Amino acid sequence: MTNKITSYSSSGGRKSSIARAHITNTNDKGSVLVNGTEPMKFFAQELLVKDMLLPLQVTNTLTKFDVRINVDGGGKSGQAGAARLAIAKTLVKVSKEYKELLRANGLLTRDARIKERKKYGLKAARKAPQFSKR
Repeated sequence: MTNKITSYSSSGGRKSSIARAHITNTNDKGSVLVNGTEPMKFFAQELLVKDMLLPLQVTNTLTKFDVRINVDGGGKSGQAGAARLAIAKTLVKVSKEYKELLRANGLLTRDARIKERKKYGLKAARKAPQFSKR
């Protein structure tokens, strides 16, 4: 019996970051690369790496697949959130069984919060100039 190599991909976003995840079931090592480097070297914070790998841990597939992620735009926190959504959406393509598990943990919902725009007459989005009565 030969193992057929299959590859799946999907994209995710968070703030102004965009991530594209590619999952391949080539071996049982379970390597993860973000922009061609190890996640810990790229994000430099263990919390962001754990947040990004949460879909793989929830579905118990951390060692099953090779994951390649390309991230663009925004900061490190937004990139980790975008990568998390991209991984979760790709896992749903791998197997429909993962969908309810990922949905129950809130991993398939895009976080729509973005920076509020600056309004005219104000110094920032909501910060007004100091009021003087006299």
